[in-house]
Amino acid sequence: MPDMCLEMGEYVNNRGSNAGRTQRTAQSTVLVALVFLVALNLRPALTTLGPLLPQIGVDEGIDESVQGLLGSLPLLAFAVVSPFVHHLSKRLGMERSILVALALLAVGVVIRSFTGVGGLWVGTVVTGSAIAIGNVLVPTLVKRDYSAQVSRATGIYSACITIGASIASAIAVPLSDLIGWRGALAFWAIPAVVVAVIWIPRVRAATSIQAASAGREDVVFPSVWRQPTAWFVTAFMGVQSTAFYVMVTWLPTIEIAAGASQHEAGWHLFIYQIVGIASALLIPLLMKGKHHQVTAALAASVPIFVGVLGLLILPEMALLWVIVAGLGSGAALVVALSLISLRGRTQLETTQLSGMAQSLGYLFAALGPVLAGFLAQQTGSWRATLIAFAVLTGVQVLLCFPAGRTPKAR
Repeated sequence: MPDMCLEMGEYVNNRGSNAGRTQRTAQSTVLVALVFLVALNLRPALTTLGPLLPQIGVDEGIDESVQGLLGSLPLLAFAVVSPFVHHLSKRLGMERSILVALALLAVGVVIRSFTGVGGLWVGTVVTGSAIAIGNVLVPTLVKRDYSAQVSRATGIYSACITIGASIASAIAVPLSDLIGWRGALAFWAIPAVVVAVIWIPRVRAATSIQAASAGREDVVFPSVWRQPTAWFVTAFMGVQSTAFYVMVTWLPTIEIAAGASQHEAGWHLFIYQIVGIASALLIPLLMKGKHHQVTAALAASVPIFVGVLGLLILPEMALLWVIVAGLGSGAALVVALSLISLRGRTQLETTQLSGMAQSLGYLFAALGPVLAGFLAQQTGSWRATLIAFAVLTGVQVLLCFPAGRTPKAR
């Protein structure tokens, strides 16, 4: 049972029968598990935008290049906001910070949906900033609340992210047909508000626990920005994020250029994301113990490398390579987030490492699709882009060794 569950159980009531204590422990376990509902909210506001961009472009008078920038804006917000999240967490506590993030997410989605072109940009920035807070803090919450099973909890969290993202992208256009693109965008404020309300009891319980332990301070370690291990973990996070966003941005275009139909290419992109759920739940089996993280990192990274090479060499077997790369991609996110949780020695250091890895990682990821498209435009085909992409995923394989190796006592 996670320590947080026990502490919350003690907070709820220190007296009562065994049956009462069992009921309170079950209630506190539910409070801890709410972090997975937060995870479900961390991607829909992003993935619902892409399918609706053509409609938005027509109605708001923005061309394709500007639409592309609008799509990349949340990743840039991730990069800018992530390093500062640990300051917010120190000031408000993690539970209150998550509540603030959920509230900002709902507000940002509404602004983006109903306040014209200016609000479209402002709301997107607010939405991306809110998600950045959740991105950084959830690995720290997982480390604290599931310290004995970090990788397994991270796998469930990552699967929830993928499920939320897939559902949002799948229903975006049908929902738009029913209530318009503004309504389809605004819809995702509803689950954010619902989870925020459900989250409030956890904030109250956590506030009392923090007050009771206010005299205990985290051990202070050197800044993560001066730790080699932190840089290797950040590099792994950045490369796997870039690989994912290049694939979700350009895979349909690459396949269509190779002769696939638009319908087939769109279906393959869906499969690429969905198969990652299975690997996200299975990869924690390879991360048990301190000395198995290199194996897990390789098991996640090699399939991505193989999948990209397959698209380059045998594009007629695209479905196979999409499945292989998708399995690797789903597992790679779990490995990256688990390494953040496992390498941080305290809650504060884990939050700082999460901010560093996600700031630089998503900045790299935001640049990846742009550079991939630019290279294709300059060369007149996607072959050069796929070669560069294969090199990038090869670098990810090499990073498995320094990032996955458990560091000696520091």
